[in-house]
Amino acid sequence: MEKEAIIARAKEYIAREGDENFRAGVEKLLAAGDWKELEDRFYRDLEFGTGGLRGVIGGGYNRMNTLVVKSATQGMANYIRRAFPQKAAKSGLEGGLSAVIAFDSRRYSAEFAEAAALIFAANGIRAYLFSAPRPTPELSFAIRFLGCDTGIVVTASHNPPQYNGYKAYWNNGAQVIPPHDKGIIAEVNNVREIREISREEALKTGALRIIDREVDEPYWAMVKSRLFRPGLIKEKAGEVKIVYTPLHGTGALHVEKVLGDLGLRVITVPEQREGNGDFPTVAFPNPEEAAALDMAIKLGEKEGADAVMATDPDADRFGAAIPGAGGFVLVTGNQMGVLLADYIFLSSREQGKLPPRGLMVNTIVTTGMQKAVAAGYGVECVEVLTGFKWIADVMGKCETGEKAGTFLFGTEESYGYLVENEVRDKDGISAAALTAEMTLYWRSKGKSLLDRLNELYAEYGYWEEMGISKYFQGPEGPEIMRGIMEEYRKNPPARLGGIKISRVRDIKNGADGLPPSDVLQFFMEDGTVVSARPSGTEPKIKFYASCRASAEGGIDAARAEAARKLGAIKKDILGVIGE
Repeated sequence: MEKEAIIARAKEYIAREGDENFRAGVEKLLAAGDWKELEDRFYRDLEFGTGGLRGVIGGGYNRMNTLVVKSATQGMANYIRRAFPQKAAKSGLEGGLSAVIAFDSRRYSAEFAEAAALIFAANGIRAYLFSAPRPTPELSFAIRFLGCDTGIVVTASHNPPQYNGYKAYWNNGAQVIPPHDKGIIAEVNNVREIREISREEALKTGALRIIDREVDEPYWAMVKSRLFRPGLIKEKAGEVKIVYTPLHGTGALHVEKVLGDLGLRVITVPEQREGNGDFPTVAFPNPEEAAALDMAIKLGEKEGADAVMATDPDADRFGAAIPGAGGFVLVTGNQMGVLLADYIFLSSREQGKLPPRGLMVNTIVTTGMQKAVAAGYGVECVEVLTGFKWIADVMGKCETGEKAGTFLFGTEESYGYLVENEVRDKDGISAAALTAEMTLYWRSKGKSLLDRLNELYAEYGYWEEMGISKYFQGPEGPEIMRGIMEEYRKNPPARLGGIKISRVRDIKNGADGLPPSDVLQFFMEDGTVVSARPSGTEPKIKFYASCRASAEGGIDAARAEAARKLGAIKKDILGVIGE
């Protein structure tokens, strides 16, 4: 884009932005003639993707700020009114359209959430706004509990502190999927006028309602109702000690309440308990990163904890570390999914609750071990595209009868788990509660979670996974990623890591019943699967590899074999995308 066009867009933004800080930031860049930074902020509009918005906080059309949030929410409001014309036609608020908005502890999250709520209110859509930070799973729960038509949670999940964003939800409590995602995007891109109302007027007319405990308490009760052995917990809760960290996010209120009500001893890392959008004690507030749990593990070692648990800033992801022979061992998202699946199916069978056609839903990049465990219990594994919205889609189809079977468990490799029907997104709170119960159950059998995992390896083989992410920042980033994917499509490798590829699955135009998605999968003759896809929320391309090795010669030998295979695969991939 030419310099004159960039300057014109910057001046237009300054005239439209109501927030003084964002406006002043762009004015300063113009005065300094910082063309490189101005180009990055104005060469495009921040894309409203299929999941919503996510970007660096700051002034400009390619940043997260109040003007961008208001414009996007106006587009959502326009689409909601078209999607539900009978409700939209009602003259009053009662029985009409409604939305619920939650937000995490990030910078500007509260301000963005209120801005969105007031846009809904100005468009005749009653807005329920949480009074303080709340987790993403509670937002999903609140949509269904309050009977709302849509919802937003302001969060950038586990991204670094300079990011924020928001996720858009439909009336089923799940993030939007086709056709609504494309419809909302079209409306957002066509916004010409933003309707606004003041907070005072919205509260006075009832168009804005502030909520908290009226949703918190039913949510807590629901999470506790999903446990299998409340009697065991009541009897032996004092035997398990848990160290927990919310990583400066929203999880402490709920995890402490739910686990505390169960009688479990929960010690929250004091330095990380309070919400703080600067995330001062971690480089990345992500339980997938081992370093994020360092402080919690040190406290766990000091306290002699039976488990260390963590949730990310919006508490949809859940991570854990458990004591092993050489100290605490971080449990991967794939391993925890295996352990929870095993425990849910085992408990359901023991209690006579395993349905004739039970379903586990996971994503195409999740470990193949989960499918093997499910088959061992006679449970069908349904694979969907990456993203919990696709797991929620299967749940909804089970509910309506469109899909035969009973939903039992949903999981994805990126530390996402769902054990209840009332929420339609991954839920770190319920995962923490069920993991605590699972830890206690296996302890009552004289085993740790690691012991149980090794038993499962002995039965189903040893599985290990690897992820590779490569960032491509700046205006040229998307084109570079497109080029990498196109090269793999035109000239797919015959081997990866020395292992012959027996089949390539390209899902760009849909395949095997999966909707279109920019994903390539390489199935190798030894059962290893490698997947490649550009991220939908960040400027990066991601590779996933899931490898199985026989455990007949022992776990150590199997682990070494899997590591050798994965190391060779990684070398080949980095040879294409660069270190």
